[in-house]
Amino acid sequence: MAKDFVYRGKSIEELKKMELKEFVKLLPSRKRRSLKRGFTETQKAFLKKVDKAIEGRHKKPIKTHCRDMIVLPKMVGLTVQIHAGKSFAPVMIQPEMIGMYLGELTLTRSKVAHSAPGVGATRSSAAISVR
Repeated sequence: MAKDFVYRGKSIEELKKMELKEFVKLLPSRKRRSLKRGFTETQKAFLKKVDKAIEGRHKKPIKTHCRDMIVLPKMVGLTVQIHAGKSFAPVMIQPEMIGMYLGELTLTRSKVAHSAPGVGATRSSAAISVR
């Protein structure tokens, strides 16, 4: 039996029915203060795209550079492509992601894989015979 998702004692259906002011009271302090200040212009534009996607007018995944946006309950189920510095990483918004920043969902740093040092990089590399 699958366990139902609960955020601070509220089910996903209850969260989606809540107004933003009620939902803000459930968030931790840093995120609560961020939302109380209001949305920035880029966040407002992102939310317009989210509303269009919910209504079904926006078919493609939503691309955004807005990594400081907090995941709201109405975003659950959408695919968002979040900018990771060089490319956009697709993220399917799950109920467990509610209250997180979009930037937390994608990594900006990739693993560095070095190959062998080139000739002249070290003193010992000069001793290697070059055929």
